[in-house]
Amino acid sequence: MALMKLDDFDSNYVQTFEGDDVKGFGVYTEAEEKIGSVSDVLVDEEGHFRYLVVDLGFWIFGKKVLLPVGLSRINYNTDRVYAINMSRKQAEDLPEFNDRTVADYDYEERVRNVYRNSYNTPVDADYAVSTPEAIGTTGYRNFDRNTYTYDQEPTFFGMNERDHQTFRLYEERLIANKTRRKAGEVAIGKRVETETARVSVPVEKERVIVERTTPVDAERIVAPGEADFREGEVVRMEIYEETPDIHKEAFVREEVTIKKVVDRDTVDREETIRRERLDIDTDGNPIVENTDRI
Repeated sequence: MALMKLDDFDSNYVQTFEGDDVKGFGVYTEAEEKIGSVSDVLVDEEGHFRYLVVDLGFWIFGKKVLLPVGLSRINYNTDRVYAINMSRKQAEDLPEFNDRTVADYDYEERVRNVYRNSYNTPVDADYAVSTPEAIGTTGYRNFDRNTYTYDQEPTFFGMNERDHQTFRLYEERLIANKTRRKAGEVAIGKRVETETARVSVPVEKERVIVERTTPVDAERIVAPGEADFREGEVVRMEIYEETPDIHKEAFVREEVTIKKVVDRDTVDREETIRRERLDIDTDGNPIVENTDRI
């Protein structure tokens, strides 16, 4: 996989590195000769620093080259990067890097070979004996593109303590986070209750009352032909009564709506935190420049 620029890997890298940004640092030889400045950083797919992109404006105008991070010494106090054993010959031999350059294995090999020839990187003895065909005509190891790792050349890519040592001061901070936990549960259901209900319905019933009375002229003799004797004369009268019709019907009594609301509160807490301060002890009258980068 080709290398990528630092800000392409992490657009917030300045915050990630707590303000430590080497871009813009001046690049010097160990003899304090300025040869250019850092214009960018190339990282691998895991974000490890692999090369500093050095603009050689002071040596070769308009040319940018790659400097393996292991061959640099970064001084954050003075905003300087020292290129270890960098020579003008190396700068001239290195392939140019620009925005269109694809930093793949083949390009890196062109860069690394310049430094290998300059540093005469030794071959591991066991490797040379076991795989003599992998040793090039120069007597130095030829690497397999399929198995190459940066750890195989710690001189170029190792972040050694001597050249990259930083003294960090630590402090504690209160970090406020929230965790969501289950505080309880509300179960809402329904059950059936029974009770005895009473209802009163007034009903009417008809009944027949037969009244028999003695007329005033009882015992009067009627004239011949006045009496009309007929057999089978019947008077009919319909009788009605009301009967109760009582049954049960279901009705909607009420509706229940279930919802949740969020109540917000602020929890305050105090803790004692610690911070390291830098104490500088001097012996004699040395000149100490304390550059505060915070």
